[in-house]
Amino acid sequence: MDNDLWDSVDAHLVATLLEPDPVLDAALADSSAAGLPEIHVAPNQGKLLSLLVQVRGARRVLEVGTLGGYSTIWLARGLPADGRLVSLELEEHNASVARANLERAGLGDRVEVRVGPAADTLAAMVEAGEEPFDLVFLDADKSGYPTYLARALELSRPGTVIVADNVVRGGAVADASTTDPNAIGVQRFLADAAADPRLDGTAVQTVGSKGHDGFALLVVTDA
Repeated sequence: MDNDLWDSVDAHLVATLLEPDPVLDAALADSSAAGLPEIHVAPNQGKLLSLLVQVRGARRVLEVGTLGGYSTIWLARGLPADGRLVSLELEEHNASVARANLERAGLGDRVEVRVGPAADTLAAMVEAGEEPFDLVFLDADKSGYPTYLARALELSRPGTVIVADNVVRGGAVADASTTDPNAIGVQRFLADAAADPRLDGTAVQTVGSKGHDGFALLVVTDA
């Protein structure tokens, strides 16, 4: 594996295709200063999320895993002016950082960050009969992905797109003997997605500044 090459290619793609963005740079800087782990998506991955929101024509987006709000900003930028994004975060500290980053980005009026265990928050949303979402982005603890997928389906409709990040785990997803709970969670998530007749999808492995990983892209065909 040539991590230096992957980094240089990602840097080239970002420099060629993306404009400098002080707001996003500030979000990363403030997240780092607040002690948040640097596990955010890469800029070109963030742009992909924004484009997926636009291509889907999404007006309602659900994100599981806010952290400092970097991917949240990318997702929200893909929404129309009357769009809405709900992002779920476990830690109040992280949520506070994210809210400040979202306000600076001018997106505070269209994004709500809810704090608590995502499984509990999602269950409450289902119980409350919340309106379905057009796109769901999963980027939280991987051991919880099977639960998040099940709940996301209850908050979806035909045509809803579900994107799950970090599903390759440096290749561990293909290791039947792994004891890593994150890899096991992803394996179960993919098995559940494959077995569910309401879903059609694929998964793609990637290399880049975030290492060897990948994402799953699912479409709800029948609610």
